[in-house]
Amino acid sequence: MKILLPVDGSKSAMNACKYVAKLSAELKSKCTVTLINVHDDVGLNHVKRFVAKSVVDDYLREISEKEIKPAQKVLNAAGIKYTMVIRRGNVSEEILALASKEKMDMIVMGSKGRSGFVDMIMGSIAQKIVSGAKQPVVLIK
Repeated sequence: MKILLPVDGSKSAMNACKYVAKLSAELKSKCTVTLINVHDDVGLNHVKRFVAKSVVDDYLREISEKEIKPAQKVLNAAGIKYTMVIRRGNVSEEILALASKEKMDMIVMGSKGRSGFVDMIMGSIAQKIVSGAKQPVVLIK
């Protein structure tokens, strides 16, 4: 079973990671997990005029690595093989695109992430994933 696990450093995302570890242990078939971390860099557009692209890239990569690290520890402890993907852009679109491209069997994600005020107005990432995904989506509190 191929599982896509979006992580953003939130408590809810860590609960989803723990759920995937438990699910993998209970399933008789092997699970492969893809961790994805996406940063919407629209807010950094004004900074890009004054700071080199490489500096912005390094900054976002460092944040992503920090947010993924706790999930890596959980999956390593459970003996689950995983790959990591770090992307920039619209969060829900990037997650859905990877799920489709890689033919994921399931998306398991936290119901509440690190989203801010814009998501309160525009709708949550989880809601967009649930409505746009072709595969089952499991939301974990």
